[in-house]
Amino acid sequence: MKAMILAAGRGERMRPLTDTTPKPLLKAGGKPLVVWHLEKLAQAGITHVVINTAWLGAKLEAAIGNGAQWGLQVCWSPEPAGGLETAGGIIQALPLLGDEPFWVINGDIWTNFDFYELPKTLSKDNLATSDPLGHLVLVDNPAHHKRGDFSLDLNNKVVTQGSPLTFSGISVLHPQLFSGYPAERLALRPLFEQAISNGQLTGRHFKGFWTDVGTPDRLHALNQYLQGVE
Repeated sequence: MKAMILAAGRGERMRPLTDTTPKPLLKAGGKPLVVWHLEKLAQAGITHVVINTAWLGAKLEAAIGNGAQWGLQVCWSPEPAGGLETAGGIIQALPLLGDEPFWVINGDIWTNFDFYELPKTLSKDNLATSDPLGHLVLVDNPAHHKRGDFSLDLNNKVVTQGSPLTFSGISVLHPQLFSGYPAERLALRPLFEQAISNGQLTGRHFKGFWTDVGTPDRLHALNQYLQGVE
């Protein structure tokens, strides 16, 4: 099982903090956001991690290196200036990720979700319409995203009807989800919507702590939370 951390974003809403520091290296609880992910991935039994980079990528790579200090093998997937967005970045990294399902974690979130609870496999049949191409972790809608993204039906399939939840940025994806798409700027949502229309996404609702660390205020709130749980 391999994992990918999405870390190529510019972090515009986090400026000026991200003018000189890539967002995944911003500290929460005295530790860079990306290090929280690396530690949790190692604890969950992951050994190979791919990280994509664009803005200040050299600084991120210098800080993390080959991942040996966490017992990981980290490979890097550099992108052109401006990045390739979420799906485009994954597509470019597919040669490093292989032919099996892999975990994907947004580099700018923090959660107490246990990565060990993520599925290690998806259906490996001929990927007919009924076979899943992905598994999404959904969370309650935060104040800054009240409309949510997707819902879950009674069979834990991701749907667009019903009471929406927010996609957490944590998922298990099959390479076939990206079949036919070139490595260019492309968001994940259109691919998710296509898979949803074919009944090919499953999911779960996580009700623990999760935050999108997208602004200085949210980073400050996360630090206060972490101080309270120490």
